[in-house]
Amino acid sequence: MTIQVLVGTTSGNTEYLAESLAALLHHSGFETHIHDQPELSNMPSTNTTWLICLATHGAGEYAESIDKFMHDLATERPDLKSVRVAIVSVGDSSYDTFCQAGIDAQQLVTELGATLVDDRLDIDMLLDLDPETTAGGWLQKIMDRM
Repeated sequence: MTIQVLVGTTSGNTEYLAESLAALLHHSGFETHIHDQPELSNMPSTNTTWLICLATHGAGEYAESIDKFMHDLATERPDLKSVRVAIVSVGDSSYDTFCQAGIDAQQLVTELGATLVDDRLDIDMLLDLDPETTAGGWLQKIMDRM
């Protein structure tokens, strides 16, 4: 099975996190395909799993590299009933929009019929000194459902 890893980053931290999770999946026997600027037209949406790793940017917006993809999802509204989704949301709790992009992404994909593999993981870059380990532990627990 191939896991589609969708990356939403501005500064590159979330891309590094996504690459770390893709490596963990690969070592556990999964194939991965990293989309550092995902495009809806190129994204498998039938019997597949998406691991969305995204940072909140500005006043709660999607990071630049995933903004168009999320906009296209919201406007084209594809049927995602056969898509499983796991979301890692990165933010800074000193902002009142902490992990808002992850919250919005979860709401959108579930509205479109996707099944969440597990609760969204929110990573606080202000407090979490090792986000790769935090996300890796979360991923280990849910891998059997991917």
